[in-house]
Amino acid sequence: MSSKLNPLEKKWVLYDVGNSAFTLLVTTIMPIYFNALAEAQGVANDDYLAFWGYATSISTVIVAICGPIFGTVADFPGWKRRLFSISVLVGVLGCVALGFVGHWLWFLVVFVLAKSAYSLSLVFYDSMLTDVTEPERMQRVSANGYAWGYIGSCIPFVLALVLVLMYESLGITMNTAMILAFLLIGLWWILLTIPLWRSYQQKYYTPRTGTPVRDTFRRLGRVFSELARNKKVLFFLIAFFFYIDGVYTIIDMATAYGTSLGLDTTGLLLALLVTQVVAFPAALIFGRLTARRKPENLILICIAAYFLIAIYAMFMSQQYQFWILAVCVGIFQGAIQSMSRAYFANIIPPERSGEYFGIYDIFGKGASFMGTTTVSIVTQITNRSNYGVGALAVMFVIGGLVFLKTAKLSESTERE
Repeated sequence: MSSKLNPLEKKWVLYDVGNSAFTLLVTTIMPIYFNALAEAQGVANDDYLAFWGYATSISTVIVAICGPIFGTVADFPGWKRRLFSISVLVGVLGCVALGFVGHWLWFLVVFVLAKSAYSLSLVFYDSMLTDVTEPERMQRVSANGYAWGYIGSCIPFVLALVLVLMYESLGITMNTAMILAFLLIGLWWILLTIPLWRSYQQKYYTPRTGTPVRDTFRRLGRVFSELARNKKVLFFLIAFFFYIDGVYTIIDMATAYGTSLGLDTTGLLLALLVTQVVAFPAALIFGRLTARRKPENLILICIAAYFLIAIYAMFMSQQYQFWILAVCVGIFQGAIQSMSRAYFANIIPPERSGEYFGIYDIFGKGASFMGTTTVSIVTQITNRSNYGVGALAVMFVIGGLVFLKTAKLSESTERE
């Protein structure tokens, strides 16, 4: 099997590079900017963290509801590319609009819209994996997507960081710097989407009927009924729900958590930049390891590592500890995401990848509703944000135990 990516695989990977810039913005500069808006308008620090968590939770609920429906529609001929395009455009426009919003509440409203559109685009993008490559190459291609996404997103992020941190030296205001930063990320996102737009063709699809709306919900209902019989897919999704819940919550709230602890914001941003740099080789290494080691074993290693990360974060109080956390997250973040995506793509029918990845998104990004809400509620009840983050360790314990069941089912299937 060739280790080199073909032209279509490269264009698919390129979208990861484009959209990852928005993800990095959401986890770094955006929470800090929102904190400044909220604080200037009288919102307390603990409430700021909670409101940010609630906004993230609302976004994931929207995606959890819409993802399976739109994902099922995407399996009709020609619809995957169409829905992908709409979600990208709404996400990019929302990203740019954030720079022009001055009130903290309206900022959250636009943020929910942009993040929901971004997450929906990934439903269609992830399901394209079955169209752009072969089953035996999925782990490698998926790992390249996350790896190059992490390192590539550093380019617009560093430029945006220069604008935000050096706006006075550049002779502009902070508001102008934020407008330019959001605009820069939006342009990066859309420009790196164009190659995939121009080349993608839907290879696997479900024939369209005369009653597409009714057929969409009928097929969606059929998927849920099939899960009851396909134990391997079902147990994987349940395990995925819990462990990826913790992963996405840590990604979404890392900067917000560090800010609530009173850590230096410049140090937080630079530490998370290190996360991106570390994640690049780590994702590629894990992608290569899947050729010699079972993906199930590697995923279990990542889950165990994240359990330890959550415990460590609970006792974090100093800036240097956040740097250690950033490096540890970087090692396992891209690996667990890419391996989970490819593992799922390999155990589902390729012609129905849209509807299955819609369900995947319920158990995936939709699951982070529980994590962000848990962090927010525990933080407000205890007035200690570290207790909220520490609660995420439970998610990894449950996810790991259920995934062990998935691994046993995989072994049984191989023996048969």
